[in-house]
Amino acid sequence: MTSTRANTPSATYGALRAQLATLTTEAFRPELAEIDQLSTADIARIMNGEDRTVPQAVAARLPEIAAAIDATAERMARGGRLIYAGAGTAGRLGVLDASECPPTFNTDPAQVVGLIAGGPTAMIKAVEGAEDSRELAAEDLDRLGLTADDTVVGVSASGRTPYAVGAVEHARALGALTLGLSCNADSALGAAAEHGLEIVVGPELLTGSTRLKAGTAQKLVLNMISTITMIRLGKTYGNLMVDVRASNEKLRARSRRIVALATGAPDTDIEAALAATGGEVKNAILVLLGSVDGPTAAALLNEAQGHLRVALQAAAARTA
Repeated sequence: MTSTRANTPSATYGALRAQLATLTTEAFRPELAEIDQLSTADIARIMNGEDRTVPQAVAARLPEIAAAIDATAERMARGGRLIYAGAGTAGRLGVLDASECPPTFNTDPAQVVGLIAGGPTAMIKAVEGAEDSRELAAEDLDRLGLTADDTVVGVSASGRTPYAVGAVEHARALGALTLGLSCNADSALGAAAEHGLEIVVGPELLTGSTRLKAGTAQKLVLNMISTITMIRLGKTYGNLMVDVRASNEKLRARSRRIVALATGAPDTDIEAALAATGGEVKNAILVLLGSVDGPTAAALLNEAQGHLRVALQAAAARTA
């Protein structure tokens, strides 16, 4: 009789268990084995102490993060897209970051994209087996029509998730820029990517619950990637969100406050400038500071590829 032992679930899961046992993010902490016996206040104190270590882990990788952001901004300036790919918590964080770019920076929804293994359904419910498929990641990227100007960020706390690793491998083979964001050293994801970003936060409070410190670390780095890239692309003026999309009352009020902070102009002038520019904050600021009309502001910003400071210099040169 032919042995089927090598194909049994116990053999398969045994190999995976052995692999997980080598990961820092999966490590068991015996000193916390009776944490459920502590008071709520004590557990909260311990958890808060754990969270304070995350920014330090991110700080240790700032040079690598900055290099990855500069490379991303260079591609996006040529018309490329920023695409996140991950499973579970990592995938949800990528989708979250991507979804916040249009209202914050007035980007096209297709410019920053979040892919999660299993599709939109996986945002609220796990999709069986999706994270284990490299092929699914390749299919998702092919559906987007990936180009060499795009940037693909694989996100995985363990650094071994097949979907994230497969996305990076496929993207790199097509000439796209690749970043691998993980929370374990010497990860498969980091090795597969052109820019490996390994933020080692150590074992979790709850063994293997990587939505905790690892998730916080990923959120911090994704914040940096999208925000600083947008700063490099001229989506801000100083620390003001001058490309904010005023899609509700709060944002319409914020847009007027941004114009006021940038220009110091009285409310009547701000309203006139916004009316002359179709409510575009950046254009209104240029109208007020550059002493130009709405159409001229739009033309100058187009020539400056959206960089307000460059457009202001051009406006000043017109009147010199």
